[in-house]
Amino acid sequence: MRVRVDPSTGSVPGETVRMSVRVVLVVAVLAMGLLAGCSPASTPGSPSGSRSAAGRAGAAATGDLPVPDHVMVVIFENEDAENVVGSAQAPYLTSLAASGATLTDAHGETHPSQPNYLALFAGSTLGVVDDSCPHSLTGPNLAEQLLSSGRTFAGYSEDLPNTGYTGCRVAGYARKHNPWVNFADLPAGVNQPYSALPTSFAELPTVSFVVPNLCDDMHDCGVAAGDRWARDHLAAYATWAQQHDSLLVVTFDEDDGSRDNHIATLLVGSMVEPGASAQRADHYTLLRTLEDMYGLPPLGAAGGAAPLTGIWR
Repeated sequence: MRVRVDPSTGSVPGETVRMSVRVVLVVAVLAMGLLAGCSPASTPGSPSGSRSAAGRAGAAATGDLPVPDHVMVVIFENEDAENVVGSAQAPYLTSLAASGATLTDAHGETHPSQPNYLALFAGSTLGVVDDSCPHSLTGPNLAEQLLSSGRTFAGYSEDLPNTGYTGCRVAGYARKHNPWVNFADLPAGVNQPYSALPTSFAELPTVSFVVPNLCDDMHDCGVAAGDRWARDHLAAYATWAQQHDSLLVVTFDEDDGSRDNHIATLLVGSMVEPGASAQRADHYTLLRTLEDMYGLPPLGAAGGAAPLTGIWR
């Protein structure tokens, strides 16, 4: 085959066009790469709508679980589930349950109180079988996980006299209901009096635990007293959480001593679908749910538990 050459340019007709196209394409690709490299990078704290970049990344890692901006876990004491939700003694908690998801098959791990708090916080009772005090414990726990991942944690105990207090008992405060104080490698700042809870809920830690005193948690003063405390102290956060991509969890350490250990547990927040859920749950289930929300590895027995499903919008 003969190829005709343009005598004025020394090139093959059409070849120049093809070369020009290739040059344009190469320049375009290089320009796109430069633009991508110069684009501002997302930072974990950068807001986007109601979710941070860290939250969106966590959502991708945890599938269908939400990634709340804040979670507050409130722990009451020693009441059977049927004595709380639906009881005339607990009108506020009953109404709160109606606005969120109620776990009708939730259970504590054991009796008495202290091992249940440890199960929820560390994925294990860590060999503790009673309410003795003090304990010095080591090993991973939810607070350490959150802090190591760049998030925040604090426990707020009513009647705790000051930040970092390590005594066993004062006024209505009991250390047996405060698992984080047992881990000496945690900073003292995670152990806060309830009076230090921020009045601006946007300033709350990523995850906070709230423990009422021995009267207000129903341990000493019964369901009606605890329900009044919940109305006076939780209603504002419950309303705020439903409007600000956050979550309230209300649960109990154990029931009144039965073998079944059936406890009331409810969740309220912008990401919660109201209604009753019959899935079986315990403290390890709650811990696994919190860990999966933030892409944290499950601790201890939480590794064998499934996170809560079917209650999310």
